[in-house]
Amino acid sequence: MRTMTRSMSIILAVVCGVSVGGWAQKSDTQQASEKREPAYHLDFSISEIEDGKKINVRHYSTNLTGGNAQALKIGTRVPVESEAGKFQYLDIGTNIRAKTYGTPELPILEVSAEISNLVVTDQNAYHGQPTIRQMFISGTPTLTFDKPMIIGSVDDPNSKRQYQLEVTATKLR
Repeated sequence: MRTMTRSMSIILAVVCGVSVGGWAQKSDTQQASEKREPAYHLDFSISEIEDGKKINVRHYSTNLTGGNAQALKIGTRVPVESEAGKFQYLDIGTNIRAKTYGTPELPILEVSAEISNLVVTDQNAYHGQPTIRQMFISGTPTLTFDKPMIIGSVDDPNSKRQYQLEVTATKLR
């Protein structure tokens, strides 16, 4: 009878997830929650600054789970003639890539942004092909939460403008 009572206690403990003398195992839900990668919400801003004033700001956001990469791609595919009658397509616009790694206590963000646009002057065209202006910003900061971090900025060599990439991270879980 004593053996049967002990067996019933162990079965009851396993089914209910209660520990009886170290015999109970963790449920699948408990194990999954312990192994869950940290998740973040990232708000990106790309600001266009001229003479110290923001003249344009574009906002992008995504959710990201630790260890996984995420990409945002916004733009236009522009056909460019590569050989007689053959075309290749160039992606023009904004591309942002982000990935986190490290530990939950010290998360690292790896981020890059490429901004490209068409130059709109006839004198810059090369044999009828479009001229493309590109800017690239990247960084690998330690994440700080709930306050904006500037990843980097670049000057536009054809104007007095500067482009600045900023991110604000929020913990989701």
